[in-house]
Amino acid sequence: MKKNLSYYLDLNYDIKIRRLTEEEGGGWFAEIPLLPGCISDGETVEQLLVNIEDAKKCWFESCLESGRSIPEPQEDAYSGQLRVRLPKSLHKTLTEKAREENTSLNQYIVYQLARGVGHSIK
Repeated sequence: MKKNLSYYLDLNYDIKIRRLTEEEGGGWFAEIPLLPGCISDGETVEQLLVNIEDAKKCWFESCLESGRSIPEPQEDAYSGQLRVRLPKSLHKTLTEKAREENTSLNQYIVYQLARGVGHSIK
């Protein structure tokens, strides 16, 4: 399969959006983290979404014309497993806290990480 412009435009790229402060000129800002330098802005969210799609199209066209590779989003890049090294003292504290909560160390760590990043806890 030849990867042309329409192929890349059909891929699902994450877009980060934030409101610009008055000091920054107001409006909205967007970037596609996987595509370095692919950014845009707009007065409204609707205008921003149109603009970032145009920026993405131009980014792809530039890469295709120059022969540069285009990164593709990986939908299954996360296995749900993570190996982390930590100090023995922290390991001990986490283990003790998990025992106090009558849960596994793994569940306790997942719970604390979810709380820390503001993820909903069920």
